[in-house]
Amino acid sequence: MKRGVFIVLLTLVSTGVFSYEKRDILQHESRAIGLTEVLVKDFSEIGLPTYNDRDFWNKLPLSIRQQYIEAAERYIDYGWPVVKATDYLEIIRSGDRRQEAYAAPSNAIQALVMGELVEGEGRFIDQIVNGVWYYSEQTWWGWSAHLTAQKAKDGLPDVNEPVIDLGVGEITNLLSWTWFLFKEEFDKIHPLISQRLKQEIMNKALIPYYERDDFWWMGFDSRPVNNWNPWTNHNMLTAILILEDDQQKKISNVEKVIRSLDSFVNIYPEDGGCDEGPSYWGRAGASLYQCLDLLWRATRGKFNVYDNPLIRNMGSYIYKAYIDYPYFINFADADATTSSRPAIIYRYGKDIGDVAMQQFGAFLARESDWGRKKPGEKIDEQIMQLIYLDEIANATARNALIGDFWLPDTEVGGGRDMKESSSGFFFAAKGGHNNESHNHNDIGSCLLYADGKPCLIDLGRETYTAKTFSSARYEIWTMQSQFHNLPRINGRDQLPGREFQARNSRFSANKNRIEFTTDIAAAYPEETGISSWERSYRLDRGRRFVVKDRYSFSRRPKNPTTLNFVTYCKVTARKPGRLTLQGDDFTVEMEYDQKKMGLEIECIPVADNGLKRYWPNGVTRIVLTLKNAELKGENSITIVKK
Repeated sequence: MKRGVFIVLLTLVSTGVFSYEKRDILQHESRAIGLTEVLVKDFSEIGLPTYNDRDFWNKLPLSIRQQYIEAAERYIDYGWPVVKATDYLEIIRSGDRRQEAYAAPSNAIQALVMGELVEGEGRFIDQIVNGVWYYSEQTWWGWSAHLTAQKAKDGLPDVNEPVIDLGVGEITNLLSWTWFLFKEEFDKIHPLISQRLKQEIMNKALIPYYERDDFWWMGFDSRPVNNWNPWTNHNMLTAILILEDDQQKKISNVEKVIRSLDSFVNIYPEDGGCDEGPSYWGRAGASLYQCLDLLWRATRGKFNVYDNPLIRNMGSYIYKAYIDYPYFINFADADATTSSRPAIIYRYGKDIGDVAMQQFGAFLARESDWGRKKPGEKIDEQIMQLIYLDEIANATARNALIGDFWLPDTEVGGGRDMKESSSGFFFAAKGGHNNESHNHNDIGSCLLYADGKPCLIDLGRETYTAKTFSSARYEIWTMQSQFHNLPRINGRDQLPGREFQARNSRFSANKNRIEFTTDIAAAYPEETGISSWERSYRLDRGRRFVVKDRYSFSRRPKNPTTLNFVTYCKVTARKPGRLTLQGDDFTVEMEYDQKKMGLEIECIPVADNGLKRYWPNGVTRIVLTLKNAELKGENSITIVKK
């Protein structure tokens, strides 16, 4: 039979939401290569540039060197402000995490370190010393929202129980690299500087890491892990390789890092989907890659799992979840746009042999003024970007506009009108369950973009407060299903919890059509009386986007049932049954059956600074109320471009 005679329809049915599988990929690799024999004894053997590698620093583009120096000069008289007790206490007083109080000094020391590296004249050394002494004098390096990890009452850090959170990990990485780069310079001033710094890193981070197995993010008990695991483990691995002098302890605790990382990989679905979303991938899949890269370097290329299908899928997820620059699919707490870490995407793609991912990384680099603007992020991440500065600048760059995708384990799928083009519609939809990491009650929701711009949206999250990760999380409006593109059934929203899940999620795609369907009834409480509610999204490529519901109640509903759609467009009711949605350089029409549905248009102002980054002009909710919801029924909404 000749290819192309018939339309080939790809139909895939989800096997359900993913769960833990004891693969232990990294531990198997560690044993296979004989980690004990091949692990480097000194971090300098890894071959990354040091302060004394003046040839490397002097060859950097003059404009970038000047940017680094100017940034460092802004901190030449920096006052190293105290983190007050009341800064910590604010988390239990008002819910304010006060993370800006912790970020300012770390930004200062990073700028000073990078300025000194590129200039090399010793002009910033004294202020770097002040910075490491400042951190040495601090009780704790973490973020106040995470003090619940200690046994003492939260609100203030307990000096007798140093706990490791994301903040401790970040400062540990920063100070370990500072120690590695400038130990000799510190010793010229006074030997106690480097001694004290190393002692504080050991006491506040490495010894607790060595001695404890009960931090939830380690994954050594029944608690599920998330992006905290690779993010913090990368920081701990860095410090172990730099600071640990005892080779047996170094080996033992690198092996511990590997065991902990396996608990993260083991919980991942085979499709590589990140249920936390693309903006969290930067500290999930990307941080895992940083660990793998560091292990590869620390074993002189022996540790290598890049041919493993799961590791490859965890990388390629980032371009599957991409809409068009700068937008990514943002279910759950994810942001609508993300910087996405282009150098890591490029390097990850290169190492797993994924040309599309590699070229996408180069594309994102170009969009972020790669080679003209100094890199950001942590010291080690900036150094890695500088190492690859010319390679990425000269690499083939290509936008990742794939035609369609389906993640059967994560239950996320979607696609666009035309492959390799942002013109027309792009949609994505999800199934899953309501106990995902950074969960919103959003089973069955969708996104719709037109010409690469937002039309039907996922709001994302407000600025994190103490309430965000408390039992009151779902009092926050952005977490509720009624503020997603979902129905409110018999007056009730979806509920949080693993048992509230999608059923029979399935996806199909061919050259003419893409369709996602799932039954969302089990996401709602029993009191709704809903037996089944099959929500489907169909993109008739180049023609229209259709939302269709087919539902069945076990008893007649007593309360209103509404279909809700959240948009960043200006909404106008032109005539009965037809709405005009005016977006950023596009217009679409939404058609509905006015005989079956009543209309309400709600303009919702956005006050939160976190949401204002993406939706500064506020959003609009379209509420379509079913006039006479029968025991069984169906309805459809059609959206076309004008």
